Amino acid sequence: MLGIIGGTALLQAELPPLERKLIPTPYGTAEVYTGKITVIKRHQFNTPPAQINHRAHIAALKILGVDRMISIGSTGSMKAEIPLGSLVVASGYFSPWKVPTFHEHDICHVPPVIDEELASGLLELAPDAKRGVYFQTNGPRFETAAEIAHFAMHTDVVGMTAASELTLANELGIRAAALCTVDNYANGIGGEGAPSYDEIIRIAKQNGDKVTALIKGIVEKFA
Repeated sequence: MLGIIGGTALLQAELPPLERKLIPTPYGTAEVYTGKITVIKRHQFNTPPAQINHRAHIAALKILGVDRMISIGSTGSMKAEIPLGSLVVASGYFSPWKVPTFHEHDICHVPPVIDEELASGLLELAPDAKRGVYFQTNGPRFETAAEIAHFAMHTDVVGMTAASELTLANELGIRAAALCTVDNYANGIGGEGAPSYDEIIRIAKQNGDKVTALIKGIVEKFA
């Protein structure tokens, strides 16, 4: 079964009939929409990015039989060649801080893999998308310009969620990939041409519309 984690644009997309359920897990309760596929709204219960219960979300997907997962999320660009409005399919991910794990009380080392079949499929559906390395920060604060300048040497887009979701999916044997929308420039990127707040909102809506259209193709291809 295909699982998709994302924002509110998910439920605006053309989806097969889904039933809302509350799934209890050892890590808390997750709200899911399930049927032919399973969808999780990342910010359910009005949870901010830095407080998301990723373990409950991924555990719920596993309980429902999900074996393939696509994470969709907003990011900031750390490269001039990745302009606002771009789509990025993650080629790797990096977090210098602790990410959640299901193995807090046992010894287990799981390779941090992005499923290339899923990633290639996303690129077929969005041929203008780029490949890039995802840098995850803890939040809730934005990164300093000095931090971005440092990490931009090795990574391309910055967000607060995908590395945690991909790591946990790997731990439970769920094949996973990440599709990132570029809705803003990271701190210190963009120079004098940095957009206004209204422009950022416009780009975010444009990307939301783009992802909404893509989700139908994702479901048809992977479900």
